[in-house]
Amino acid sequence: MKSVAFQEDLDILSKYLKDNGFAGSTILVTGATGLIGSIIIKAIVEYNKENFEKIRCIGLARSTEKVRMIFEDELGADGSVANVSFLYQDIRDSIVDSVKCDYVIHTANSTTSKYFITNPVEVIDSIYAGSKNIFDFAVRSKVKGLVYLSSMEVFGQIFEEKRSSEKDLGYIDLQNVRSCYSEGKRLVECLAASYAHEYGLPVKVARLAQTFGAGVPSTENRVFAQFAKSAIKGEDIVLHTNGLSCGNYCYTTDVIRAIFLLLKAGKNGDAYTIVNEETSRSIYDMASMVAENFSDGKSKVVFDIPEGNEFGYAPQTKLKLSSAKMNSLGWNAMYNLKEMFERMLPDLKEIC
Repeated sequence: MKSVAFQEDLDILSKYLKDNGFAGSTILVTGATGLIGSIIIKAIVEYNKENFEKIRCIGLARSTEKVRMIFEDELGADGSVANVSFLYQDIRDSIVDSVKCDYVIHTANSTTSKYFITNPVEVIDSIYAGSKNIFDFAVRSKVKGLVYLSSMEVFGQIFEEKRSSEKDLGYIDLQNVRSCYSEGKRLVECLAASYAHEYGLPVKVARLAQTFGAGVPSTENRVFAQFAKSAIKGEDIVLHTNGLSCGNYCYTTDVIRAIFLLLKAGKNGDAYTIVNEETSRSIYDMASMVAENFSDGKSKVVFDIPEGNEFGYAPQTKLKLSSAKMNSLGWNAMYNLKEMFERMLPDLKEIC
């Protein structure tokens, strides 16, 4: 059952689709069961409930079971989702030419830090080969727009406390296997620019801050969800680093509005950072804010730092992202960090 905040989000996104000329189009979404991909599809379903001229959606996923679980509220009596079809395949497998679409949103990717250090070869292969496969499909299909979801991790380690624009890339240690993710993302950003230059592909790179909000599934285990679950239970929030690294965040609906905007706006082959600048703060400060505001005074922040990086956390950085380039396209973030947690918590309270 959808929370009040999540239903509000879907209504906002549905209206955005209506107001910005997506009626009658077909949108392919990879990573259909991931956080951002699934919310995009649910927003399209919400749009189709309210509007006569439908948007058709194709979701690319690997697991039928996960699709049934994620979209249980959207399933009809026959077990299907109206105006949504699913392709079940690996992202690296070629998409058949009978699949036709106007737009592609490429969200498919692993987001589990521990997996990055246990399976670095598979991480690099999936990022590169999967993205090249999608780009080739988009060229064959002559799509009107494609957005590739990159990550703030492409910035690497930044040692100065300043707002970093898209060109202000820092240091990445190529001998650290954890770099498979950030370097893989950098490679595909270059690949996107190359496809735009050589084949005229209308691809934009959405370089995301860490994204969360209403609609986060109960299985989510990234640090923001760990902090929230600890606060709900009144348990201490445990940090496995010194907490000094600077984090940058953006609300799910704000990010998806930016993605829809980039399907039609911006320069082909270019990268755009999606972040709410007000959210930039240390991991420790975020943990303290959650403990203070959402635990009824029961939680405090404590440290349990292992000798090695067994959790796969990214190296410490002073990175503070700039949203100026996205703002120049007319986009602005709506929700600050405290509001992000307020809107997410009802979804997690059901399982805590």
